[in-house]
Amino acid sequence: MRTMISNLPRDLIEEIISRVPLKFMKAVRLTCKTWNNLSKSEFLRKRITREGETMMIAIRNHNLYLMRVVVDGVDPSIELKGKLNCIVVDDVDHSMEGQLSFLNDEVNITEVLHFEGLLLFILRDVTRIMVWNPYWGQTVWIKLRYSHLPRGIDRFSYALGYEDKKSCRKNKLLRFIDYFFKEPENQFFWYEIYDFDCGLWTTLDVTPHWCIYCCSHGVSLKGNTYWCAAKRSSECYTNHIICFDFTRERFGPLLPLPALEVRDHEDGNWTLSCVKEEKLVALFQPYYAYELEIWITIKINVEMVSWSKFLRMDTGPRINVPHTFFIDEEKKVYMDFNEDYDSDSDSDIRKQSINIIGEAGYLKKMDTGVPEDQYGRQRDCSYVPNLVQISKPLQGKRIKESRLEKRRFNQNRSRLATIEKLLKKDRDW
Repeated sequence: MRTMISNLPRDLIEEIISRVPLKFMKAVRLTCKTWNNLSKSEFLRKRITREGETMMIAIRNHNLYLMRVVVDGVDPSIELKGKLNCIVVDDVDHSMEGQLSFLNDEVNITEVLHFEGLLLFILRDVTRIMVWNPYWGQTVWIKLRYSHLPRGIDRFSYALGYEDKKSCRKNKLLRFIDYFFKEPENQFFWYEIYDFDCGLWTTLDVTPHWCIYCCSHGVSLKGNTYWCAAKRSSECYTNHIICFDFTRERFGPLLPLPALEVRDHEDGNWTLSCVKEEKLVALFQPYYAYELEIWITIKINVEMVSWSKFLRMDTGPRINVPHTFFIDEEKKVYMDFNEDYDSDSDSDIRKQSINIIGEAGYLKKMDTGVPEDQYGRQRDCSYVPNLVQISKPLQGKRIKESRLEKRRFNQNRSRLATIEKLLKKDRDW
């Protein structure tokens, strides 16, 4: 007697699905209704991200590589799961027939940002960006209202978040630019938000009392995004964080970073990360010292934060802290990606590795098995599958932009062009 798929025990089906590579999840969902429903369950997501494992995505040469890092005592291991394929239909240019291979030189990526299981691709073609959910294989294209590349660099910052409704999550995108100089007449800021449900951009009524540097990457936590920030003054010393609340579409107050124990705490860098989508992590490294200090939140929301010291380490030889880092809270371990030139070769080949540092000091430097990036640009992030599909505007329901919004947009565009002409003339930017 044959056993039908529908007759298999639930725990066996969950075990089977949890072992399927992400690129084959679409086939799993098409197998039967039961498997499709199980693929959306929160319980399955927890099985996919097993205890003691950290899932990471590395971006090299326009390819995405998925890895599992297991920290087991003094014997950590890395398993390279392979490439994540992103084959998408272009929702913007309908003249393109069939499918478009996104991760190649035809569509050039300048930056990839991770927000709670969603990847945001910033393209060299600055007329649009793309959001991708690797678990579902779902992509959404967003057309930008204003293309902006002074000196070939996108000066806007981006963040993904959501308004958490009872029945669903309403996805939103924040895009902003903030030129802050000592002269008040040269200050310019422009904050706008994109609503995935209606497909419209809206200019936010924001008067920042903070300063977020354009190179600072936001960290997503429970639908909101946090940045390292400073009070808006001539010094702009970074000793705070600030949160954008996507539900209320506004920024909260400046919140304090931890009180440091390291020497020369005003002369160093802060970097943010998160752990298990539940806590925010702050890392500080002095410019001229071989030590790291890492703090983790006890409680955090838009308007308050409390910190607990996680690790303080003497790293021996100084390590360069990248834009992203990772921690294993249970094992008291810090991890980051690193690249070194091959000392046994005369070429400029950079070898990719992961630094794994524990409370007692240096543990291990491990080869990731990921090829070097010929463009010299590493893009790495932790990854937890997001089982919620990205919302899209309803077909046939098109909402027009209001006259007020058109006027605000034209005023900001004109003001930005004027400011940049002054900055270019004075060579102060």
